[in-house]
Amino acid sequence: MPVRRCARLIPPPRNAAAVSRSHHKRGAGYDSEGGLMKFCISLGSEVSVSIGTCCFHLSGTVTEPAAQSEPETVCNVAISFDRCKITSVTCSCGNKDIFYCAHVVALSLYRIRKPDQVKLHLPISETLFQMNRDQLQKFVQYLITVHHTEVLPTAQKLADEILSQNSEINQVHGAPDPTAGASIDDENCWHLDEEQVQEQVKLFLSQGGYHGSGKQLNLLFAKVREMLKMRDSNGARMLTLITEQFMADPRLSLWRQQGTAMTDKYRQLWDELGALWMCIVLNPHCKVEQKASWLKQLKKWNNVDVCPWEDGNHGNDLPSLTNALPQGANAIQDSSNRSHRTVFTRAIEACDLHWQDSHLQHIISSDLYTNYCCHDDAENSLFDSHGWPLWHEHVPTACARVDALRSHGYPREALRLAIAIVNTLRRQQQKQLEMFRFQKKELLHKGVTSITNLEGWVGHPLDPIGTLFSSLMEACRVDEESFHVFSDFTENMGHCKSLEYYHLPAHKFLEEGESYLTLAVEVALIGLGQQRIMPDGLYAQEKVCRNEEQLISKLQEIELDDTLVKIFQKQAVFLLEAGPYSGLGEIIHRESVPMHTFAKYLFTSLLPHDAELAYKTALRAMRLLVLESTAPSGDMSRPHHIASVVPNRYPRWFTLSHIESQQCELASTMLTAAKGDVRRLETVLESIQKNIHSSSHIFKLAQDAFKIATLMDSLPDITLLKVSLELGLQVMRMTLSTLNWRRREMVRWLVTCATEVGVYALDSIMQSWFTLFTPTEATSIVATTVMSNSTIVRLHLDCHQQEKLASSARTLALQCAMKDPQNCALSALTLCEKDHIAFETAYQIVLDAAATGMSYTQLFTIARYMEHRGYPMRAYKLATLAMTHLNLSYNQDTHPAINDVLWACALSHSLGKNELAAIIPLVVKSVKCATVLSDILRRCTLTTPGMVGLHGRRNSGKLMSLDKAPLRQLLDATIGAYINTTHSRLTHISPRHYSEFIEFLSKARETFLMAHDGHIQFTQFIDNLKQIYKGKKKLMMLVRERFG
Repeated sequence: MPVRRCARLIPPPRNAAAVSRSHHKRGAGYDSEGGLMKFCISLGSEVSVSIGTCCFHLSGTVTEPAAQSEPETVCNVAISFDRCKITSVTCSCGNKDIFYCAHVVALSLYRIRKPDQVKLHLPISETLFQMNRDQLQKFVQYLITVHHTEVLPTAQKLADEILSQNSEINQVHGAPDPTAGASIDDENCWHLDEEQVQEQVKLFLSQGGYHGSGKQLNLLFAKVREMLKMRDSNGARMLTLITEQFMADPRLSLWRQQGTAMTDKYRQLWDELGALWMCIVLNPHCKVEQKASWLKQLKKWNNVDVCPWEDGNHGNDLPSLTNALPQGANAIQDSSNRSHRTVFTRAIEACDLHWQDSHLQHIISSDLYTNYCCHDDAENSLFDSHGWPLWHEHVPTACARVDALRSHGYPREALRLAIAIVNTLRRQQQKQLEMFRFQKKELLHKGVTSITNLEGWVGHPLDPIGTLFSSLMEACRVDEESFHVFSDFTENMGHCKSLEYYHLPAHKFLEEGESYLTLAVEVALIGLGQQRIMPDGLYAQEKVCRNEEQLISKLQEIELDDTLVKIFQKQAVFLLEAGPYSGLGEIIHRESVPMHTFAKYLFTSLLPHDAELAYKTALRAMRLLVLESTAPSGDMSRPHHIASVVPNRYPRWFTLSHIESQQCELASTMLTAAKGDVRRLETVLESIQKNIHSSSHIFKLAQDAFKIATLMDSLPDITLLKVSLELGLQVMRMTLSTLNWRRREMVRWLVTCATEVGVYALDSIMQSWFTLFTPTEATSIVATTVMSNSTIVRLHLDCHQQEKLASSARTLALQCAMKDPQNCALSALTLCEKDHIAFETAYQIVLDAAATGMSYTQLFTIARYMEHRGYPMRAYKLATLAMTHLNLSYNQDTHPAINDVLWACALSHSLGKNELAAIIPLVVKSVKCATVLSDILRRCTLTTPGMVGLHGRRNSGKLMSLDKAPLRQLLDATIGAYINTTHSRLTHISPRHYSEFIEFLSKARETFLMAHDGHIQFTQFIDNLKQIYKGKKKLMMLVRERFG
C-alpha cells in the first residue's frame, strides 16, 4: 500500500546504541517486502537554515506479517529528530529492549530509501494558525470522534481548563507543539531508554552468569565501545547506568561478608568495566566539566565498601598509574600504608592525565614529525638515533592512551602513538642489554638478580601489550574505510591463516623491511619475555596465565615468513642475553613469572629455522625457582633502574599446578622434537631431572617418551626408551617413601618400560630394588612380572638369560622376605620353588618370623600354599603356629578365620591321631565359640584319624572315643562354651530373639548328648536356667515347652 506523507529529511543513523543487527535486518525486511508498510502520517517539520539544524517528527503505522503461530501485528510508531539525532522513540509493539525495535528501524529506512513518497508538512501549530473558527471546530470534533475512547476524557479536561480564566493553562501564552522540534538552545542527544538499560543489566546480573547473561553483558560493553568509536555522547551515559547496576548488585555485600571470591567470569566483567571508564576519561576531546563530573562519580563508587579490588580479593602494591616505575630501592613503599586499589582507581588516576604535551601532540598528529639532529645519548631523549619520536611514559599508561584513541574513533592517531611506544620499548631493550653487559660479571659472581617490573605488562589490568598488538594488527589488515592509502598494496604479503594481514609499508619510523605486522609480533615477544613478579591473589595469577595464552594464541594465527623468523631470532637472542630485564636471562628472581608457555611457543616457532637457538631458549625456560630452596634472591643494594622486591617473602602461587603442567608440556615438546638425537635427548633429560619437582609430571614425561619411542610405524628408538626408563626410575625414587595413589600403576609401567629396553634393564632394577621399590612391590609386581612366561617370550630369552634373571629374582625375593616377611614370604616361596636351597631358605625365614612378626592370617595362607605344593607336615607346622596367634570369642561365629581353623583341624585329622592330639589343645585355648567347637567335634568323630596318611598309605583303625583324650578335652570345652555362651546371651536378650535362643539350646543339647552322661548334664543345665532366670517368664515357658 502507498505511504502517505512524511518528514523532509532523516540523516543516516550514527547512534550505535540505537539499532541491533537483528532488529535492523527485520526492519529492513518490513520496509522492502511490498505491502508491509501500511501508511505514514506526517505531523510536521521545521528547518532552521541559519544554523543548519533539523527538527521534525515522523510517525506511521508498520504492519508485521503473520508468523506461523502469531497473527499479523499493526504497530504505531513515532520518531522525533533534532539536529541529526533521534531524540525520542515510541512504538505500540511494547518491545522492552535497550535497542530500537524493528518497527522503528523499518519506518526510518523507509524514509531514507523513499524520500519522494514522504511529503513535508509544516508544524501542526502552523497548520492550525491557517484555519478559521469553523475549520478549527471541525478539526477538533473530527479528531475526538476518530479517537473518542482515547482522547475524549483528556479533551473534556482541557476544555474545562481553557474556559476557566484562573487555570494554570491560561497563565501561559501559546501552546506546545511536539511537531515543531526543540528550542535551538535546548540540549539534544540520541534517544536512550535509561530505565530499560537499567532493567536489562539488573536482569542479567540477577541470573548470576546463567542463561548466557555474561555474554549479554559483554555485548552491552561492546555496544558502549561502538558508541565511543562513533563519538556518541550516550556512550558515557550508558556506561554510567551499567555501572550503577553493577554497584547495586547484592552479591557484592554477600561475598564481602562471607570472605568468598566472586566468580571468574563476573570478575572479568568488572575488569572490562574499569577499562571502559579508562577510555571514557581519556577521551582526548572531552570537556573539563565532563571529566570533573566523571571524576566525582568514579570517586563516589570507589569509596563504597563493596567496590571490587583491582586484583580480586587482595590488596595491591603496584605503583600509581600516572607515575613511572619507582627509581631504586628507596622507592618501595610500605604496602600497609597504601589503600586498596579498586577497579576504578586507574580511571580516577587517569583523570589527571592530559593531552596538551606538545611532543605528544606532534606524535599523534603527524607522520612527518622527526628530528635528525638529535643525539640518542640521554636516557629520556625525545628522539632516537634515527630521529624518530619516542614517548617515555609508564608503559601501561601510554598504552591506555592508545586504547582511548582507538576507542574514540582516532585509529590513525592511535597507530602513530603505538609506533612511538614500540620504538621506545625497543630502544630501552637495547639500552638494558648494554647495561647488563656492563654489570654482568658482578651480578653473575653474586648469583643474585632483581626484577625490572613490579607489574608485568602481560596480565596487567590495562593489557598494554594486547593494546599495542591489536592496534598494529588492525593497521596491517586491509581496511578500505580506515586505511585507504594501503588499499592498492598487494605485493610481498605475509598473510594470516584466518584474517588478511599484510606486511603493509609504513610511511615513517620503521627499519627497512619492517612493517606493522613485524612490529606487532615484536612487541608481543617483548611483552611475553619481560621478567616480572608473580602478582598476589588467585585471580591476578590466573589472569597472567590467561592473557599470556590469549596473546600466544593470536600469534599462532600468523604464518611465519622469513621476515618474521628474523624477528623471532632477534628477540630470542635479546631475551637470553638481557639479564635481569628478561624472564629468560641467566639469573632471574625466584618470584618471577615462569616462561614455560612462552618458551614452548618460541621453541616450536624457531625449531624449523634455528634448532640450536630453539633448544637454548627452551632449556633456559625450564627453571621453576620458586620450588628450589637455593634459588637466588633479590638484589637490594644497587640503585639502578630496577625495583627490587623483598627477597624473603615467599609468594602464595595459587596457579602452581598449572605452571608445573606448562613446564611439563615444554619438556614433552622438546623430548618429541629430540627423538633420534642422542645429544639433545641427554640435554633435555638433564634439564627435566634438575628442574621438574613433581613426580606425577615426571611420570607423564616418562610415559610420553615411551609412546614416542615405540610408535607402531617405526622401530623403537632405544635412546628415547632409555630416557623414558631413566625418568621412570627417578619417579620410583621420588615416590618410594611417600604416599601416591598411582604408585602401583607407576611400578607396573616401569617394568613394562624396562622390558622394552631389554634384559639388562630388568636385571638392573631387580638388583637395585631397595632404592626403587618396597619389598611388597618388588616381589608381588616386579619379580613376578619378570619371571612370567609372557616376559620370556617377549624378550626371546635363551636358557642362560632366563637363569640369570631367575637368580636375580630369587635373590630379590629372599632379601624382601627378610625385610618384610609378613607381606613377602608367600611371594618369596613362590619365586624360589624351582631352586631347593632358595626354597628352604625362604621357608626358614617364615618359621623365624612366625613367632613374632606374622599374623595368623598370613601363616594360614602360607600353610595352605605348603599343603598345595605337597608339604603337609610343613603346612601342619605353620597351622599350629597360626593357632597360637588366634583368639575367637563366644559370639564370633562368622569370623573369617573359622574356615582356616576347620581346615587346620582337618589337616591334623588327616595326618593322624598324634597330630590331632597336638592341635586340639591349641584349638581349645584359642576358640571360645561353641558352634565352631561343636562343628570341629562332629568332623573328628566321622572318620578315623590318619585314614589317608603320609605317602598315600591307608591307616586302619577305630573311630576315636569321646571319653578319651584328645576328643574328651574337646567335648568338655564345647559343652563349657555352650554354657558360657548361654549365660552371656541371657544377660541382654530381648523377646524378638527368644525363638533364636531356643534353637541355640537345641544345638547345645545335641552336643551334651554326645557325652555318656550328657542327658543328665543337660537336664541339670536347664533346671539351673529356670531357677536363675525365673524372672524371664515367657522365655522360661518356651524352654519348658521344648525341653521339659
